[in-house]
Amino acid sequence: MNGEGAGNALVVDIGELATPLGGVARRGAAMREIYRVEDAAIAVRDGLIAYAGPRSGLDEGSFEGLPRIDAHGMAVIPGFVDSHTHFIFAGYRSGEFLERASGSDYMEIHRSGGGILSTVRATRAADADELIRLGESRAWTMVQNGVTTVECKSGYGLDIETELRQLEAARAVAERAAIDIVPTYMGLHATGPEFEDRSSGYVEYVIAEALPAVAAQGIARFSDAFCEAGVFGPDECRRFLVAARALGLEPKLHAEELGRTGGAALAAELGAASADHLLKAEEDDFRLLAQAGVVATCLPLASFCLGEKHADARGMIDSGCAVAIATDLNPGSACSGSIPLAIALAVLQMGMSIEEVLTALTLNGAAALRLAADRGSLEAGKRADFVLLDAPSISFLPYRSGVNIVAATFKDGALAYRA
Repeated sequence: MNGEGAGNALVVDIGELATPLGGVARRGAAMREIYRVEDAAIAVRDGLIAYAGPRSGLDEGSFEGLPRIDAHGMAVIPGFVDSHTHFIFAGYRSGEFLERASGSDYMEIHRSGGGILSTVRATRAADADELIRLGESRAWTMVQNGVTTVECKSGYGLDIETELRQLEAARAVAERAAIDIVPTYMGLHATGPEFEDRSSGYVEYVIAEALPAVAAQGIARFSDAFCEAGVFGPDECRRFLVAARALGLEPKLHAEELGRTGGAALAAELGAASADHLLKAEEDDFRLLAQAGVVATCLPLASFCLGEKHADARGMIDSGCAVAIATDLNPGSACSGSIPLAIALAVLQMGMSIEEVLTALTLNGAAALRLAADRGSLEAGKRADFVLLDAPSISFLPYRSGVNIVAATFKDGALAYRA
């Protein structure tokens, strides 16, 4: 980690400090409630925020000796929390991307041996050093985009050895890059090639053999499943996620992406941390997720790259959901970790206000990882993960559409990146 006065800082002359507040997800209309103050300051001691608010309310004498940083009128926001990615993988699928752009169907490619199974072959062939090298490069790009916490799913092994190697690589990358990585075991991503089309046999294998090995490794914090017609049905996903929870892995779910198959209802039934994608989800699903307190995670880069209609984030928010935004960085449907593009799509095509988007990419992203108690907002006692923008206000995030305006990223109060 790079750093000037690691873990301690006094940031002054902040043009605008903008942050959601609280230690839980913000739901519905509350997603618009952003604390915004001009001429602000932040004091950081030992990696935690000691003060965040108007400079006029800061007792500078109490923080004498802290390294002083002049923000020169730039806006400051919480570090982004990218709560859904698959960034530890080998091999790329640019050819498939162009096939889809020319009209080929995602599931047709998958059934013909491409798609996820193509990445499985490449990832199985990659050793640990190669996965770490690739993952570290992608993680540093995230830091440059202002991401301070990211979730990383396995699921490109579909066997025990490679799944464990992916998770170990995620842990190794976290030790090398200035970013927190939350590992998820995606046991049901596709049926392992050894099982051909016998998804039931593969589910049995995962529950009986792979899950215990992942739990014993002690790296993964969540489990995930792809609930989709032609992949895994709700009953198979339920069996896997219930078994995973019994071993300490909290459930998340890929739901209603390509079709409405009951994944959102299952996520609500299980009280999952999040239900993700939700392109085909409807009002009944929104109400179930809101009632269950499941974070609805929208992935606009995936729908953009697939040429699909975006998830109805507006409807979700108006139904009382807590909505998160994440990139879904992966080699197939969204080979992009572009936070700026995700923000632009959310505002321009999904009907979200910039206040809602900021909440979705910070506090609600943290809540989707059960981490909102200590990050995702700028307030005393939370981790000092924050970003300086090369702009005076958060309104420039969508206004400078697709442009990275991150001037500096701080992780636990230490400088991790400077443009």
